[in-house]
This record gives sequence, C-alpha cells and structure tokens, in this order.
Amino acid sequence: MNKLGKLIFKYRKLVLMIWTLLLLLSGFFALKLPSVLGGSGFEYDGSYKEVEKIMDEDFNIPSSSLILLFEKSDDASEQNFKEYIEGTLSRIKVVKDLEIQQSSPQIKDNRAFVILSFSNKDQMPQNIENVRDKLKDEGSFSVGLTGRAVIEDDMNHAAQEDLVRAELIGIPIALIVLLFAFRGVIAALIPLITGFISVVVAMGMLYFTGHKLDLSIFVLNTTPMIGLALGIDFALLFVNRFREELEMKTTDEAIVKTVSTSGRAILFSGFCVLLGLIGMLFIQVGVFQSVALAGIAVVFTSVLAANTFLPALLSVLGPYINKWMILKQKNGKEGSWHTFARYVMKRPVVMALVATIILITGLLPVGDMRLAIPEADALPTSYESRTAFEKYKETFGDKDKTTVYIVASNDEDIQDQDSLKKLEKVVQNIQSDPLVVEVDSIFSATQMSAEELIAASEVPELKSQLAPAFEQLTNGNEALLQVKLNAKNSSPKAKDWARDWEKKKTALALKIGGESKFHQEIFDEIINKIVYSLAFILISTYIVLFIAFRSVLIPLKAILMNVISLGCTFGIIVWIFQEGHLGFHASDIALMIPVFAFSIVFGLSMDYEVFLISRIYEIYLETGDNDKATLEGLISTSKIITSAAAIMIVITGAFGFTGIIPVQQMGVTIALAIFIDATIVRMVLVPSLMKLLGDVNWWSPLKQRQRIKQVE
Repeated sequence: MNKLGKLIFKYRKLVLMIWTLLLLLSGFFALKLPSVLGGSGFEYDGSYKEVEKIMDEDFNIPSSSLILLFEKSDDASEQNFKEYIEGTLSRIKVVKDLEIQQSSPQIKDNRAFVILSFSNKDQMPQNIENVRDKLKDEGSFSVGLTGRAVIEDDMNHAAQEDLVRAELIGIPIALIVLLFAFRGVIAALIPLITGFISVVVAMGMLYFTGHKLDLSIFVLNTTPMIGLALGIDFALLFVNRFREELEMKTTDEAIVKTVSTSGRAILFSGFCVLLGLIGMLFIQVGVFQSVALAGIAVVFTSVLAANTFLPALLSVLGPYINKWMILKQKNGKEGSWHTFARYVMKRPVVMALVATIILITGLLPVGDMRLAIPEADALPTSYESRTAFEKYKETFGDKDKTTVYIVASNDEDIQDQDSLKKLEKVVQNIQSDPLVVEVDSIFSATQMSAEELIAASEVPELKSQLAPAFEQLTNGNEALLQVKLNAKNSSPKAKDWARDWEKKKTALALKIGGESKFHQEIFDEIINKIVYSLAFILISTYIVLFIAFRSVLIPLKAILMNVISLGCTFGIIVWIFQEGHLGFHASDIALMIPVFAFSIVFGLSMDYEVFLISRIYEIYLETGDNDKATLEGLISTSKIITSAAAIMIVITGAFGFTGIIPVQQMGVTIALAIFIDATIVRMVLVPSLMKLLGDVNWWSPLKQRQRIKQVE
C-alpha cells in the first residue's frame, strides 16, 4: 500500500485523466442501462418454466398474455358496453403481431376482459405501447391494460422514476451531513464526486452484462443505493484521515500514510461487502443473481476509485482541500464524542446490558414475519396495470382456489390405447386427492372415458368431432391437465401439493406448472441454498477479519454483533411494514428483502467494524494498552463513523419515499440496519466488550507461537 500511495502521487495527473475518460465512456452506456433490464427477476430454471414453454409452443397458450379489462358505469346499457368493446378490439387489431385469444369477451357484472398475446415477444415494451395508443375511454366506459408483461414494464418505468426521486432527496441531505463533518465545501464535495463516479462506471459495466445475462429491474435501484452509500463512506474515511495527516506531513507523505492506513481498511471493508454479495450467487433465482452482480460491480469500482482516483485528486489539491471552510473547528475543548467515549468505557457492564436489551426487544417480532413474492401490488396505486389487475382478480378470479397445470407425457403417442388408459388412471388418482376440486382433461372435455375415446376413434365421423378437443389438450406424446385446488396459489397447502405430486411415481411422467409451482420452486430454492450462502458469508468474513486483525475473538465478536443487529432490524421491519406503522400500508415482506439485507448489510456494516477496530488495532500496536487503544480509537472514529452512517442512512433511506414497495422495504431495512449498527452496536456494545475482554481481544495462536520462538 505504501508503494501504491507513492505511485499514485507520482502519476496523479495521468490517473485523473484515465478516470475522466472512463467516466465519459461509462456515462454514455450507463444512460442506456434501463433498456437492457426487464422483469422482477423471479425466474428459476425448473418445472414451472418448462411447463410454460410447453404450453406456449405445443398447446398455443402464451406465457406473455396481456389482459384488456373493460368497465362500465351502473347506468350504462350492456348493449352499448358490447359495442364499446367491439370498437376497441377493432382499433387494436391493426397492431403488428397481435393475437386476440378469445372470440368474444367474458362479461360479469359491470366488467369484461379479453386476453391478448403477441407472436413477437422480443419487442414486448413496444407492443404494450402500441396497444395503449389505441385504447381510449368513452363516457361511461373505460378500458385498462394489465398482465405480467405490462406490470413488469411499468415496474421498469417506476424504478427509473424512483431513482430520480431518491437521488433528489438523498444527495442534498448527504451534502449537508458532509458539510457538518468536514466544515468545508471542497472536502464535502469530494466524497459525493467519488460516489458518483463509482456508480456511473459500475452502471456502464452492467450495461454490457445485461446483453449477456437477464438482469432484473431492481438493479436500477440497488446499484446507486449501494454505490453512492459505499463510495461516499469510503471517501469520507479517506478524506478525514488525509486531513489529519496533512496537519503534520507534506502532501506526498500524507497521501502515502493515508493509502497505507485508510486505503488498507477500505480494501478489507470492500472485500467483506464483496463476500456478502457473492453469498447471494448460491441462490439460483434471477433477482438474487442480478443484485449480486450489480453489487459486485459497484463494490469493485468503489474500492478502485477510493484507492486510485481519490488519492490522485487529493494529491493535486493538497492543502487546498481546506479552502472554503464554512464552520470553525473547536480547539482546546474536549468534544462531545470524547465525553461519550469516556462514559462508555467507565461503565462497560451497564452499557453492554442496556444495548443487549434494546437489541433483543427489537428482535422479538421476527417470528411473525410473512414473506411473499412481489406481484402487481408492488406497484404504486397510480399505475393502471395494478388497479386493472386487482379489479380483474376481484371479479373473475377465484380468491380461495388456484389452478395447477400438469403436462403428462409418455414415450408413445398419447392417443394410443395404452397411453389413454394410463392418462385416465393418472387423472383418477389426481381427482381422488382431497385438495383437488376438479380436473380438466381430454376426458372432461369430451365427456368420455378412455375406453369410449378408443372406440370413438375408430368411427371416422366421431373421430373428426373429437379432433378439436385432442388438438387443444394433447400434442404428440403429451397431454395437458388443468387441476383446480381448494387453496390459494401461495399457500403452504398448494406449494406442498405441487412439490409432492411432481415426486410421485405415476403411470405417466408429470411436469407441474402454474402459480403454486412457481411459488414453491422459488421458496424451496431459497430455503435449500440459504444455508450455504450464510455459511460462506460467515466463514469467509471471519477469515478476512482474522487476517486483518490477527485475532481469534474480534472477528467472532464482529460477526455475532452483525447477526444480532440484523435480527433486531428484521423485527422492527415486521412492525413497520407488516403491521402498517409509521404511515406505511400494511403488506407482507418481499421475499428477497431478508436475503438482500443480510448479504448487503452484513458487508456494509463491517465498514464500521473495520474502521473502528483498524484504528484501535493501530494504536494498540503502538502502545500495547488495550484500554487506551479502545478509548482513543473510539474518540478518533466516533464522529466519522456517525457521519458515514448518517450518509448511508440518508442515501438508502431516501428509497423509503419511493413507489415500488419492495424498493421501499429495501431502503428502509438497510437504513435502519445501519442506524442500529453504527449507534447501539459500534458506539456502545463493541467498545464495552473491548474494555471487558482486555488483552484477550488480541489473542491469536499465531502470536502465541511467535512469542514462544522469541523466548526460545
């Protein structure tokens, strides 16, 4: 790190030129990033996806259907309503690649719906826009467009709007915090510039990744959220240390010292964040893969910018970093942080107990957490696709029932005698299941048994009459079954049914699809892989911190503190969102939030652990006095950790004011976790335990062996 510091100072102008070119190039592609993002990211390569493909290709049931929902007022006539629907359908028929799936609309009460699909699915956003251009309300009649593809397209637009809104809230407040932290305009602007560069370069990299991999629209929110918070945090630590060193050293000496201390801490801190994000890659669900890749990109650029661009910029500025000071520094007076640090160190037992009680109290509601996969209700109510979908489900949906699609296949043609008999046996077995309400199959469609179908197939006239049913429900060696269950699609009963029936040995091979299978596969993948993800994060973080601090106990304590503070955070999030407090509408917690929060916050909160313990360790190596090192380390880092935490809370918390509910939950969860970690844990619990444990904090078998060798 010393060599790196000297190298950066020597070639400071060249380094700045390279970063300027990189920023301009990345900025061009970063602006195009939304064009390569799509979908919520809840995709998994399992039976659900296979069945959707089979239904689309073999049975002409499109997976990307759109729904036109028509509505009339109570006083409007049904005849005029039908004419309005026919007129609307006539206008949209000219849209390229459009197919209307129904010969006539289904009407119930004051509403009706028509299913649309497109033969060209690659241009879905443009297809949606083309249909919307042809729709118009007329007096007592209105029409809305919804469906999965429309909801995903609207989420993309909402994500872009949310990003702008969050930045307009977060960045100005972050600047104010930086002004109070550094007391000068130039010093305050540098972390913002560094964070901005980190995000733009990362988003430029992700644009190219989006051409190779399917990236979720949540990348658009999580990349700036993590990047700005982390980039500003790193720069805050770096600039603060540089200004301290500049009081006693020349610019080049201050740069080398800062890179070798704060730069080193940033490397370890960034690596801890990286490990948390890599842990998400174990879960083979699109949204986790997308956010992990976005996070890895932005952590890489943040660490790189902090250790190259930032020292190069500070090398050019030198003492000018202290120009344009707007607040005076208090000299010769013991500050509030000094007083607070002494207070904590004098009462370690009491302070540790108080902190532990607060954290456990916050942890209590975690057991009541309900997780759900975000659907249309993740959008703001102002979006037509959400309101239309809710009306569609309310009028035409069966709230307490769900449909499961089953593709039954055989080695031989499904219309052969043996195959039809096997299929009938499978249908009878499914019908006998207590959760099954009804089974739609070739037998229910023709009102015939297998024997009767076989006999009818030998009569040409009857065979031609049966042909449409066979074409609709069979294809080659496959048969399509629609099974209605007496359970909600996301209920444990429905998920268990989908899992169990796919494992059962039957006369034909069964592939299960439908919403229940979708929920079951996503939940199972997370539950089955989360153990590996957590094990990787915890073990690898321990190893990194052990290498950084040469201590057995400190990494263990850091991990334990993180787990407790995150547990407390999840408990409070249940109270805020699930129970609907503090002005938030009551809703289930988005399925990805606990995984995102643990993977991202576990690494981010290690920033403060590394910042604090690095300074304590540095002083301990100089003095050999644990209590003095803890006190001085706490005093010297308290203000900067609080400022860094305040900025991260502001940047991430600003997303709590956005419209997409999972993004709201994500922003508030990270902000709350950082607040708890930087205050109760880092400022109270950690130093209390450091004081109580004394020199045991720094024990390591490696150090013990070194001492034995020295004695020998």
